[in-house]
Amino acid sequence: MVAKYQQIADELRQKINLQAFKMNEAIPSEAELQKQYEVSRHTIRQAIALLVNEGYLRKEKGSGTYVDNVFKQVAHSFEESKTIGVITTYVSDYIFPPIIRGIENTLSKNGYSLLLASTNNNYQQEKECLEKMMQKNVQGLIIEPTKSNQYNPNLALYTQLREQGIPIVMINAAYEELNIPKISVNDELGGFLATDYLMKKNHRNILLITKIDDLQGKYRMKGFIRASEENKIMFKSENIMTYTTETKNEILSQAVDQIETYHFTGVVCYNDELASELNQKLIEKNFNIPDDISIIGNDNSTLGQMGSIALTTLDHPKEGLGVDAANWILQAIKLGSIQDDIIYTPQLLERSSVKKINN
Repeated sequence: MVAKYQQIADELRQKINLQAFKMNEAIPSEAELQKQYEVSRHTIRQAIALLVNEGYLRKEKGSGTYVDNVFKQVAHSFEESKTIGVITTYVSDYIFPPIIRGIENTLSKNGYSLLLASTNNNYQQEKECLEKMMQKNVQGLIIEPTKSNQYNPNLALYTQLREQGIPIVMINAAYEELNIPKISVNDELGGFLATDYLMKKNHRNILLITKIDDLQGKYRMKGFIRASEENKIMFKSENIMTYTTETKNEILSQAVDQIETYHFTGVVCYNDELASELNQKLIEKNFNIPDDISIIGNDNSTLGQMGSIALTTLDHPKEGLGVDAANWILQAIKLGSIQDDIIYTPQLLERSSVKKINN
């Protein structure tokens, strides 16, 4: 089920595209939108933040929110010979717009067009995307893998692409069965830093909620376990909750019950999106963040900075990753050789969602 803030963002985006809101025109205020959609102010701010992140809106302090629509339509002139294919799990959601923007701007400066497709983290859609790229004779591929921690029935298609001499680089993760270069954050270190930070703040009973069908979640769990061992803090099975793309909404309610049952003092979340939604559910249950429970997200998204509580989180390069991925594929085409992986070292960003526990 699509979250309410995403539904509102989709409707506002459509109005912008249809020019119901003109360029540089102010959209209705948060209070007006809250009344119109009959939702909380937090939900409206989530929707606006998403559209700001995509480049459809810009906020001007003390003035309002205005139509910007600078996010370019990246799928131009697919039939040109100099075309790079980009396949991501999502396009207009979460951290993906700035990644795509970084790729598109870099390719455009070098005379390349971009053919964009998304899989929605679904194998069948990934298959269709790969076949589309083959038909369009792209010169290179930048791909975010689909459900990278599970067996992928499309592995044969990737071997076909490599046999055709098409350079491929993966972002955020890579299929472990294939020797394909990747550009990603060190997710194990990210999981370690988040957990170790809570433990250094004297938290001893910590819950990890991580996505298990993607490798990022697996590695962040590995970091959680390493931090527990190095801090000599034992954890039990109830300290780790996992979910998949399809079970995300279910895990949120289960997590609140788990927190109430086992009296956790801190939570390490797979990403800012999950942390933000968990934060809202806990507030609805009369939890005070961070006095009653501390929360850490991941990715440093705009979602983590909305509302009264700014999320402590791990940084993600986003647009910089897109620039590096584009430069990587351009060099691979020019030199005809495979280059090294690019692995970013995550940085923990301290904000207001974590509280130190007194001994």
